Amino acid sequence: MDLIKATTISDKSNIIQRVSQLRSHPERFDKLALDIFQYQYKYNALYRKFVGDLGVIPNDIKAIEQIPFLPISAFRTHQVLNDNVSYQQIFESSGTTGGNTSKFYLDDISWYTENVTEGIIPSYGDPSSYCWLALLPSYLERGNSSLVFMVDHFIKKSNYDQSGFFLNNLDELALKLQEIQDLNIPCILIGVSFALLDFAESHAMDLSKVVVMETGGMKGRRKEMPRLELHEFLNDKLNLKSIHSEYGMTELLSQAYSKGEGIFDPSPTMKVIIKDITDPFAERPMGKSGVLNVIDLANIEQCSFIETADIGVKLGHNQFKVLGRLDHAMMRGCNLLYQE
Repeated sequence: MDLIKATTISDKSNIIQRVSQLRSHPERFDKLALDIFQYQYKYNALYRKFVGDLGVIPNDIKAIEQIPFLPISAFRTHQVLNDNVSYQQIFESSGTTGGNTSKFYLDDISWYTENVTEGIIPSYGDPSSYCWLALLPSYLERGNSSLVFMVDHFIKKSNYDQSGFFLNNLDELALKLQEIQDLNIPCILIGVSFALLDFAESHAMDLSKVVVMETGGMKGRRKEMPRLELHEFLNDKLNLKSIHSEYGMTELLSQAYSKGEGIFDPSPTMKVIIKDITDPFAERPMGKSGVLNVIDLANIEQCSFIETADIGVKLGHNQFKVLGRLDHAMMRGCNLLYQE
C-alpha cells in the first residue's frame, strides 16, 4: 500500500509538470493523454472497472480516440477519485435535471486556481487585468459551485476594486457597469443565461465597452432557448456586436471560451472528440454532430476522459460548438454506474 501511494505521488509530480508544459507545447497533448490514461487505469479503481467491463485492454490503446470515456453520470453515483487520494473541496452541480447531483472531489485547490488562470490567458490575457462583474444568482445560492469558485478567484486577483458578485440587485449592477465604462476600465460581465436575460429586459443599455459572457442554461428559471436566439436578444438590448460564452462543468477542471457565434476554443489542457450517439467507440468526422467527449488533462486525480451529456460538432483547430443536450443521457454508459 505504501509503495503504491509513493509511486502515485512520484508519477503525479511528473504529470503535473508535463500538463503545465502543454501551454507552450500543445503538440505533446496526445502522448500525455495516453500516459494519463495508463496512470488513471492503474490508480483509479472505478475507472479501471469501467474499462475492464468494456473489455478494453489498456496496452492496446495507441490513440486518444480509442480511450474509453467515462459517462458523466458516474459523478452522480460514485466518488470519482484515484485510490489513496484525499480531497480538499467538493464541487456540486445544480441538479436541475432531477435526481442526484454530480460531485467533484478536488484534491488540490492551488492546482485548480493555477489551471483556470492559465486556461483563460490564451483567449483573454491575464484575468487580473479585468474588472469582473458576476451575475450568477443560481450558483451563488447553491454555495459549492466550481463556477463561483473560479470567478471568485478572478475577482480577488482583479486590479479593480469595482469587481464583485451581484445576486438580484440589478439596479446596482447597471450603475456599476455605467461607472466602469465611463472610466474606460476593461470589464467582463459573466452571467448565467436567465439572469442576463432578466437584466437585459429590465435594464436595456449600451454595454459596447464591456465583454458580456454567458455560461449557458436557464437552470429551471426560464424556458430554454437556442443559443443563437439568446445572443441575438442580448446583442439587441445591450448594443453589443457579439456575446461571449464559457463552457465548463462541475466535472471538469478546464474550460473553453467563445468570443462569438458559439465557437469554443478549449484551454491548453482540454481537447474534444465527437462520438456517435449510438456507438461510444465510433468517432464522428469533423463537421458532423454527435456526443461531446472531453479530454481534460488537468483532471489528474479524477478522470480525464469524460463522455458528456452534450451534443456538439468539432470544427478546425480543435474548436467546437455545443448544439444541445442528449436526451435520456442518464441511460447511457456501463452497468457499473447502477450496481449500487
